[in-house]
Amino acid sequence: MIIVYGIKKKLNPIKAQLSDVIHHCMQSVLGMPEDKRAHRFVPMEKEDFYYPGGRTDAYTVIEINMMAGRQAETQKRLIKTLFKEIESQLSISPIDVEITIKEQPPHCWGFRGITGDEANDLKYKVNV
Repeated sequence: MIIVYGIKKKLNPIKAQLSDVIHHCMQSVLGMPEDKRAHRFVPMEKEDFYYPGGRTDAYTVIEINMMAGRQAETQKRLIKTLFKEIESQLSISPIDVEITIKEQPPHCWGFRGITGDEANDLKYKVNV
C-alpha cells in the first residue's frame, strides 16, 4: 500500500498522473502486476502540512508499505526511479519529494482472509 501526502491545491490536480507514475515504477523495478495498485492520497490544507525549509508547496511525501524481502539495492533503485520519473513527468523537483519504504514481515500483512506468510499465489516476487 502506498500513501501520498501533499498540499491539497497542488496534489489534487496531479493525483491520477502521480498514481500512474508510481505504479509504473513499482512495475518496472519490483515487477508488480498491472492490477496490483493500492494507492491512498491524503490531500491536506496548507496550514496542516508542515515541511522542511527550502521546499515549495509541491512538497510531496510518499510512504511505501511492503512486505520485507526486497534487497537494499532494489529498494534504492525504486527510490531513485521514483525521483527521476516524478521530476520528468510531473516537473516536481527531487528536493520536493520525500520517499520512505516501510517494511513489515509477511506475517504482519493481512489480505484476502490470510496473512502474507500464508499466501502462496502472489503474482509477483517479494525477494527481488
